[in-house]
Amino acid sequence: MNAAVATSVFGAFMVVTVALGLLAVRGRGNRGRDGLAEWSVGGRSLGTVFIWVLMAGEGYTSFSYLGAAGWGYNYGAPVLYVVAYMSCGYAVGYVVGPMLWAYARRHGLVGITDMVAHRFGRPWLGALVAVLATVFLLPYIQLQITGMGVVVSTISYGAISLNWAYFIAFAVTTGFVVVSGLRGSAWVSVLKDVLVIATLGFLAFYVPMHYFDGYGPFLDRLVTEKSEWLTFPGHGDSGLGQAWFITTSFLNSLTVVIFPTTVAGYLGAKNADVLRRNAMWLPAYNVLLFVPMLLGMAALFVVPGLVGAESNLALFRLVVDSLPAWAVGVIGVAAALSSIVPMAVFMLVIGTMWGRSVLSLVPRWQQRQKGAAQTVVVAAGVIALVMTYSAPNTLVRLSLISYEGMAQLLPMVLLGLVWRRLTLLGAMAGVVVGVGVVCGFVFTENDPVWGVNAGIVALGANLAVALAVTYAGPREHDDRPDGDVLARDEPEERQGTAGSREPELSGVGISEASDAPAGA
Repeated sequence: MNAAVATSVFGAFMVVTVALGLLAVRGRGNRGRDGLAEWSVGGRSLGTVFIWVLMAGEGYTSFSYLGAAGWGYNYGAPVLYVVAYMSCGYAVGYVVGPMLWAYARRHGLVGITDMVAHRFGRPWLGALVAVLATVFLLPYIQLQITGMGVVVSTISYGAISLNWAYFIAFAVTTGFVVVSGLRGSAWVSVLKDVLVIATLGFLAFYVPMHYFDGYGPFLDRLVTEKSEWLTFPGHGDSGLGQAWFITTSFLNSLTVVIFPTTVAGYLGAKNADVLRRNAMWLPAYNVLLFVPMLLGMAALFVVPGLVGAESNLALFRLVVDSLPAWAVGVIGVAAALSSIVPMAVFMLVIGTMWGRSVLSLVPRWQQRQKGAAQTVVVAAGVIALVMTYSAPNTLVRLSLISYEGMAQLLPMVLLGLVWRRLTLLGAMAGVVVGVGVVCGFVFTENDPVWGVNAGIVALGANLAVALAVTYAGPREHDDRPDGDVLARDEPEERQGTAGSREPELSGVGISEASDAPAGA
């Protein structure tokens, strides 16, 4: 009976979710050259509220509901890096977001692969970046499939096996993103945020009162019995000390602003001021992250003995046995939507990168970029689903792998867009070295290395090689003016609106530059 009630609540909300996605795109331009822009960046017309909930949705995922609680359960204090890097990342985004928005709008671009291809005048470079970015985004899609699968299986009280739950997560999200695109994700984010705020606010009071008779007894017991969880490096021989915390927070705060999903949020804005206001308000959302972290440590006393990936269940184990089935269903919906929204954006971005930068190089696909992108969405989802079955991992581990890999694009993307001297050869050499170093550390299980985040060691090597090759090699010639090559947040572009004219998404910004040598 409990399983039937909880899954019925869950199913009803999934129907509402799909309906919102369909309603969001009804009557929108969806064909021809405008189709990809409408599907991938919401027609560049989203206002402050939709951009806020969309980007908050990317930051608050099933990782936050389950992974943060899991790491709070396993280690304790080191999980606070999530709050640190996201807050710092929003500050960086205050500057970077409008700059990328202006650059993309000026040249009719829809993602970082377009930007890199345009900056260096090489369409094939966009395809190369798309492939590399996809490799490091797939673990994040796997993270969301894993998270939503755990939620579905748990709220069904075990009636739905974990393997079937993973498939349900894949099927629902893939169908949703193919139909609704970025605009649908923004609409569903509103529903998700209402449920997340309500359920976490409730759990923040319910769990300590129900299990410990209040915060005072709970915190007294935590300090007395589990003090190791409250200091660095946390519980056990984790290696997650202060140096790891600082380097991880720094690396991720830089990386998050060029994460393809973050950039999709930037480019969906109707003007640059929307992004500035968004950057000021988003840190307030991080307050919610303290709840699952704290409840993960509360689970140490209620459900001891969870190991490995089982620790992702720490938060839900607290509520399944103590709340009525309908309440479990509602909490499950909030957690599931925290998977669907970011997973939809990740899959959409992968599809856009491939449709725009890879498959568009094939003549027969040039006029069918949206269809190509939607096909890639399905393929990416299938690959992530297979990875979920064959290589499960804890949610935080998957998140860290994605960020450490994506960080290696920082010199090529950010430095390249503000410093014209960076050469194509230098940027590529740096990426090759950086990716090689980070993969070597991660796959030999040497992360952290020397007490710091392996990704920042790789980024240091990446940047050093990029600069050395740039200065040692010949200066490359490019006749394009600085305004066509570099990114600038120009005052007149701050006032851009959805109704203003912008370049058509026909690849002009890339194709015109393709005959010119890389930036001097």
